[in-house]
Amino acid sequence: MKRIISFLTIALLATSCESNLEELNTDTKHPSSGSVPSATVFAAAQTNLFEQMVNTSVNRNVFRLFAQQWTETTYTDESNYDITTRKIPDAVWLRFYFNILNNLKEAKILVTAETPIGADETVAKANKLLVIELLNIYSYQVLVDTFGDIPYTEALNPSNVNPKYDDAKTIYLDLAKRLDVAINAINTSSGSFGSADLVYGGDMTKWKKFANGLKLKIGLNLVDVDATTAKTLIEAAAKGVFTSNSDNFRLGYYGSVPNTNPVWLDLVQSGRHDYVPANTVVDIMNKLNDPRRATFFTLLGGKYVGAPYAAGGNYTNFSQIGDIFFTPTNEGVIMDYPEIAFGLAEAAARGFSVGGTAEDFYKKGVTASITYWGGSEADASAYLATPDVAYATASGTFKQKIALQKYIALYNRGFEAWTEWRRLDYPIFNLPANKTYADIPVRFTYPVGEQTLNQTNWSAASKAIGADKVTTKLFWDKF
Repeated sequence: MKRIISFLTIALLATSCESNLEELNTDTKHPSSGSVPSATVFAAAQTNLFEQMVNTSVNRNVFRLFAQQWTETTYTDESNYDITTRKIPDAVWLRFYFNILNNLKEAKILVTAETPIGADETVAKANKLLVIELLNIYSYQVLVDTFGDIPYTEALNPSNVNPKYDDAKTIYLDLAKRLDVAINAINTSSGSFGSADLVYGGDMTKWKKFANGLKLKIGLNLVDVDATTAKTLIEAAAKGVFTSNSDNFRLGYYGSVPNTNPVWLDLVQSGRHDYVPANTVVDIMNKLNDPRRATFFTLLGGKYVGAPYAAGGNYTNFSQIGDIFFTPTNEGVIMDYPEIAFGLAEAAARGFSVGGTAEDFYKKGVTASITYWGGSEADASAYLATPDVAYATASGTFKQKIALQKYIALYNRGFEAWTEWRRLDYPIFNLPANKTYADIPVRFTYPVGEQTLNQTNWSAASKAIGADKVTTKLFWDKF
């Protein structure tokens, strides 16, 4: 695991003010350019990004619920798709634009102003800007995949408090172009932020793999709406993506506040006894006799018992979330090798040239997930030999086979699991009472603050995507 610098040194940069996008233009919480080192600002942005993607706060990250990995036993509003009472879209929007993208913008300004001494520092400066660029690209992709059309070309402009919303597909295509530029420009013979890079320690070879992983993911999301572009992106990316769990884009945590895993803060420090594994994922894994159950869940009377999704109930009547998720030092993950392997499996099944067969990559994805969670190669081999798991004999289409195992492998990564479910339409989810399948959210509504403070552009964006509803599909969600 990588070291985290003390959050105390970046507290002003990581402020969690609950506000609206307009505050980006009256920012009194962040130090001005030049008042802190670029490395500190970059580390703040990196930390904030992981905190947002990893946490399980009902105020800011309900994706484990939407992916039906977990459910709630007492307060079931979010499991029943209520994201407006707590203004969850506002909080997510604010975190990305204010705490992440704005810090990345500031870091870029500071790096640009640096005067390198010698050739090595000159190359390192260029790499720093590329690392910042990659986190910008990832952040905008997450925003598109959450909301659809979003402020992009006019975002973070202090002179424009009411930015227009850009077309989501146009943003995607521009992000792909930016990725190509960054990938080609990365110099793997030099470093970047060094120890202030809390993920890779400045290792640009790994950053380049991460960049190709982003390219693969963008290509996969485009496959049903622009197959030609998707194929080009995927085949180019496949040569440079992760090859093992050692490449994972992850952040290590310490055992004491304030440097613990955000899930520990949400579950343990807050004293919350409400989240339990949902029957959706538990029943799937029970049917397959999946060896990861012992890590993901606790036993109840010798069995793994998931709670009926969104139905509530007594916390003690169901299996609990596995002990590892209550561990303050459990690492946070944004991208991993199993996710990449399953993406390549899908690409191969679609006939793309990615350096292997669908079955080969499928096996690699399953094996990498099982071994990551503490299982052995023998466990993975035995699991893959069962008829319901083996690629050749598992039921369903290639998309369903891959989607099911990818869904299991993305346990504890709610946003990615929800995204893959939207894209691949599998596995079959359970329904809350009085809901239909069409009621399951496929996007977040825009923040209330945008509706009141940026009404003209919000109205135009809502019309452009079809309607500002949780049931309005994103441009890439065609089936």
